Amino acid sequence: MTGLATIFPRLAKAAPVRCGLGALLLATSCGAMAADDATENAGWWQRTTGAALAKAEKINAQGKTTLLLSGYSYHGRNTYTSERISEFNEKSWGAGIGKTLRHPNGNEEYLYGMAISDSHYDPQFMAGYAYQWVWPLAGPLEIGAGWTALLISRTDTWGGVPFPVALPLISLGTPDAKLMAAYIPRLSSNKGNGDVLYIFGRINFN
Repeated sequence: MTGLATIFPRLAKAAPVRCGLGALLLATSCGAMAADDATENAGWWQRTTGAALAKAEKINAQGKTTLLLSGYSYHGRNTYTSERISEFNEKSWGAGIGKTLRHPNGNEEYLYGMAISDSHYDPQFMAGYAYQWVWPLAGPLEIGAGWTALLISRTDTWGGVPFPVALPLISLGTPDAKLMAAYIPRLSSNKGNGDVLYIFGRINFN
């Protein structure tokens, strides 16, 4: 994971701080529990984090190196006015790097980090995990659908403090080259939040 930390220093520096605070809050709350409850919760936490770390290590060790190329952000025309859209940057240029692990059944898991230009022409940093179920279409062509969980850092949200999101993910292409898209739903009943289709490319090496 050191490669991602080198490429995205802002995200790499901020995330451990948030994790440390989360661990401190968890330890404080556990301290107020009965001894048996604290032991049970500690065991659950260790199993969960241990499984996640083992999965990340497997993807990093066995997966192919992945280049991610961004991209385009399509804002819903029924959510945003034409005047507002004209102010947006929909050409979300940027790039990223990651690892792709393909299972024998064709399904895929990813670890990745990206830096792109957001809708306001400001830098946006992302790092996360994704899983896709994959179905063959014709020859090497295949289609995939799944989800991604990631941390995002934006200058217009919480002053750049990374925040977690989970999004649906689809893809079309070959095992080593795909056009992918994630959908950001509207975040409230008010127009002007979400309803964005983010499109990017993925190329595997080695």
